[in-house]
Formats: sequence, C-alpha cells, structure tokens
Amino acid sequence: MKKKVLSVLLASAMVLGLAACGSKEPAAASSEAPKASSEAAPAASSEAAPAASSEAAAAEPVTLKWAIWDEATTQYWGDLKKEYEATHPGVTIEMVDLGSTDYMTVLATDLSGSGSEFDVVTIKDVPGYATLVQKDTLLPLDDYIKADGVDLAQYAGVTDQVTVDGSLYELPFRNDFWVVFYNKDIFDAKGVAYPTNDMTFAQYDELARQVTDTTFGAQVYGTHYHTWRSAVQLFGVLDGKNTILDGQYDDFKPYYEMVLNQEKDGVCRKYTDLKTEGLHYSAAFSGGDVAMMNQGSWFIATMMTNVKSGEYDASLCGNWGIVKYPHAEGVEPGSTLGTITGLSVTKASDTPDAAWEFVKWVSGEEGAKVLASSGNFPAIMTADIADSIAALEGFPTDAESKEALTVSNLYLEVPYAPNVSEINTILDSYHGSIMTGELSIDEGIAKMNEEVAKVLAQ
Repeated sequence: MKKKVLSVLLASAMVLGLAACGSKEPAAASSEAPKASSEAAPAASSEAAPAASSEAAAAEPVTLKWAIWDEATTQYWGDLKKEYEATHPGVTIEMVDLGSTDYMTVLATDLSGSGSEFDVVTIKDVPGYATLVQKDTLLPLDDYIKADGVDLAQYAGVTDQVTVDGSLYELPFRNDFWVVFYNKDIFDAKGVAYPTNDMTFAQYDELARQVTDTTFGAQVYGTHYHTWRSAVQLFGVLDGKNTILDGQYDDFKPYYEMVLNQEKDGVCRKYTDLKTEGLHYSAAFSGGDVAMMNQGSWFIATMMTNVKSGEYDASLCGNWGIVKYPHAEGVEPGSTLGTITGLSVTKASDTPDAAWEFVKWVSGEEGAKVLASSGNFPAIMTADIADSIAALEGFPTDAESKEALTVSNLYLEVPYAPNVSEINTILDSYHGSIMTGELSIDEGIAKMNEEVAKVLAQ
C-alpha cells in the first residue's frame, strides 16, 4: 500500500497558491555509477552531536562549494546565494553547475572519488539519493536536527519517505507535483469548454480529441507527453495502492493504450519524433499548438517568467491555466504524484557545521520565502508564503487554476528503496521500447514484470 506523502494538511496550506527537472521527472542516477574509492576523504563522525552552534559555524570566513544544475535558467539558485550571503557575513557560496541531463550520475562519480570538494549537494531525485546513501557519501543529519530542534513535522511527512534505516541524509527545500497546463486560446477558438479539476481519464481523452486539428500546416495537438516514462506511467500509480516498486505493472496498460491511440490519431506528437528532434516540453507548449500538457508544477514559474520577459510569445501561449491531474474512476480528484528536491552535507566537507547551517536555512522558512518570491514551491508552505505565490504577476487568476493548487493526495512518484535506481532503469528502458514500437504493450509490461522481479528477489 502506497503511503500518502501529503494530504489535506498540505492542501489547506496551499489553498491560495502552492509550492518538483529540474526535474521533470528528474532523470534517475545510473545504477552503474562507479563504486566509492577506498581513498575517499575521511567521513565526518555521525556519533557525536555537532560541536558548533549557528553562531560559531559562521564565525570564521568560510566558502561552501554547492553542487547545482542549470544555473543560467533557474532563478532561485542565485536568489538563495545572494540572500544567504547577505544575512550571513563571512560565508561565500560557490555554486558549481553540473548540468541537468546527467546531474546525479556526475555527482555520484565526483563524490565517489578521493578529490571531491563539495560541501553541500542538491539532491535531484530519490534514485540518485539512494545511490549516494549506499555509497556512504552523505553525512547523516540526525544529530544536527536534534541539536537545533528542527521540527520535521513542518515537511508534512515527506522526510519520513526518505529516511533510511532510521537516519535522514537530506532536507527537502522544494516540493513539486503534476498538474495539467492548458492553452485557453485554443479552447476558445474551438468553442470547447476548458478542462476542469475533476476529469476522469475518459473525459480527458475526449477533450483532447475535441480540440485536435490534424490539418497540415495548421496542426493543433489536443495534448502533449514529454518523453519521460513518468508522463505515461504515473497515471497508473494514482490510486494510492500501486507504486513503481511493486514489480507488477499491468495497471500501466490502459494508459499506454490511450497515449499510443492518441499518437495514431494525431492527438499528440509521436514519441519517436520527439526523441529524434529533441523537442523540450517547454518549447512544445510555448509554441502555441498544444492544447493540454501534463507537467510538473515547476513549469509554472517558467511560464510566468518567460511570458513576462517576452521569451515566450504571449500571443501564442500567454493565456494559460492549470487544472488538477485527471483521475481514474473511483480515485479522488486532486490525487497526484510529487517529487522533492533536497540538500545534503557531504562527508568530504571540511566545514560540515557551516554546510549544515546553509542546508537548514535553505530548507527552512527563510529559504522558503526566497523560493516563493520567484513562483517556486517550497517544501515548507505557510499561509503567508502561499499568499505571496498567488499574488505574483503572471500567475493565472481564474478560480480553476487556484483550486488546482489544492492537493487531496500527493504520492511520492519515486519512493525510496535501496534498489530503486535499478527498478527505475528497467522501467525507463521498456517504456522506450513500448513507445517506439520495438515491443508491444503486453510484451513491454511483461518484461518490466520479469526484470523487476529479478531485482526484488536479490
């Protein structure tokens, strides 16, 4: 039985606007990442409580090396650095951009070597987190959390889902969940009512077909799916019963059938074309010929920023909104899948106390305010922070879009497990085989069941 990560508690906090690849669904770290070197830097002790207080940690000038991705296109990295340095004299934050495509793999390779200089690393996804924990590269935060009285309840259960054998190795600073973005102008031009916050998959499919236009040179796609497996497979784990760790994936079948039939009928772009062209989901939606697109809430900030700046043509995509994910019959509306982005202190750090102070600040209310100021969704959501997001210029003002930010059931799309990276890799591989036609739906799902069963049996 899948555990709920957030529920009515999160929903009530997000009523006016909520809080996550990066990530799209962030790419999983490779299960083939190099093993930890026996010459790795000495591990900081996790036995004793931290010696330095908040004041002592910042007393001496210190530079913290912080691993991130996509610095040029992600505003909040620079915002967090600027605000932290301004409020913590003597601390310099040195950001190192590892890129987003293979971020967790590159990070695992760096931390597994003997020369890593990172003090703080950003955790992009749970499979990558599992890899770093297994390689013994991260410092347990339990002593720090206890010494500083950090209330984990403010993360509304998320930290429970990434606790490993009783220890926590990261604190989340972002929460993101999946919604449906839609282009109001396309629906208006077709005279079709907008999507709603209570759509079954049958209704969603019918709506996409109503606004589709296959006329050559004037195509309008009723919906769009990025090439991540999550854009299809997550539909099958919205019932609160199934997870991607189960080893049985027959529930994926109706959703593969829906998407492949939509491809055949011109309702969405073909997976093979997207892979060949390398079309990013943001370019697809901002081009003005996509009526609906399931995507993470992280794209909200991108839409607001790029429409305002003129990077996206407002005449093509400026009139947009969001609604809740479609749901299967019998599943509560507002059920969706979520991701977290966290921060960890490395065992390679020479200044772990100062690194912890930064992690605590970014993952706390001060960091949450900084994230919210650019329309991003922090892991800690207070009423004031929610108000600030709802008041941002460019956020859709219609009632449906605001309501879409209330979540009834938010499940962690990739739960923690020691073997999650291997499972993720298998599901990724056979998703591609199904979508390219290399295997039939039944054949691909059978291979998923067979190969994951082998992993679970280890």
